[in-house]
Amino acid sequence: MAYEGKTPWHIWVVGVVSLLWNAFGAYDFVMSTTQGEAYWRASGMTQPMIDYYNAMPAWMYGPWVIGVWGAVIGSILLLVRRKWAVQAFALSLLGAAISLIYGLVNPMPDLPPAMAAMSVMPWVIVVIAALLLWYAWSMGKKGVLR
Repeated sequence: MAYEGKTPWHIWVVGVVSLLWNAFGAYDFVMSTTQGEAYWRASGMTQPMIDYYNAMPAWMYGPWVIGVWGAVIGSILLLVRRKWAVQAFALSLLGAAISLIYGLVNPMPDLPPAMAAMSVMPWVIVVIAALLLWYAWSMGKKGVLR
């Protein structure tokens, strides 16, 4: 059954805010993979933190790519009201969850007080990814997404 009503206003708010949030993740990914240590130093990372990221196994790029780009694509698909947003956000959540688990098994070295928020960010990312998946799923169930 096709959705007959006007597009809910909140889909635009969630779509735009999620796209902005996920665009920063994409920016961080691109800068990390192209600028590496120079970008991390400019971001305030200490040498042990940089060493931690440099020691990340190559297979971890898979979940990172899936998490970041799944979220960006999901946000765009949400804005254009496509059901594929659900699958994109599901992939994003999967990538974020694998990254979180990797970080729990391989904790980052002690963070300087100015960067303490980095220890909570993986949790925040997973929660936001789960909320975006739930939102897209609920909009799909209501027929808002085609």
